[in-house]
Amino acid sequence: MQLLSNSLTDQAPIGEKYAFAVKDADTHVALSSNINPHLAWKDAPSQTRSFAVVCHDPDCPSAGDDVNQEDREVPADLPRVDFYHWTLFDIPAGQSEILEGEHSSEVTAHGKNGPTAPQGLRHGKNDYSGWFAGDADMEGEYFGYDGPCPPWNDSIVHRYVFTVYALDVEQLPTEGDLSGAALVGLIKANALDSASITVSYTLNPRLAK
Repeated sequence: MQLLSNSLTDQAPIGEKYAFAVKDADTHVALSSNINPHLAWKDAPSQTRSFAVVCHDPDCPSAGDDVNQEDREVPADLPRVDFYHWTLFDIPAGQSEILEGEHSSEVTAHGKNGPTAPQGLRHGKNDYSGWFAGDADMEGEYFGYDGPCPPWNDSIVHRYVFTVYALDVEQLPTEGDLSGAALVGLIKANALDSASITVSYTLNPRLAK
């Protein structure tokens, strides 16, 4: 399989308009356009019955003690964990493209609705659902795409991996847990093939080029 994009370049920084937040000189971060990128794929196995798309950040800090704290940086040697930004599934086997902005075109406080997505697709909850827990202005269930917002004081540049999976089922057999981690487990269990594009992003002015 091959994954292509008019929005993303493999091994290059992702554009700010696809991010959840951008750098701000006064407040460290400000909300961005949060537009989902264009994705297109080809050369899927002939047995493919549906597709799924996943975006995850494998560089999320495993502990929040230093996250977004003044006069501190999240250390580079801190163990990292996955943060899921997008799971879109039940994409028909005849479909081979997702348009830019088709599933997200702004930041939605308290999260976008789900799991129903346009054209009969479904999307899972992303990990902002947990990140914003306890924040009266933002907490909620975040379905669909929400782009990068790494800690503004992280000492490493984060990677964002966009992957399309060809699946051997028409509909993913979900049983209530629509978290990214649970869905990716199901997706991988039914995957025939996959292809990825990896991009990068930082909100740390010291690391930004």
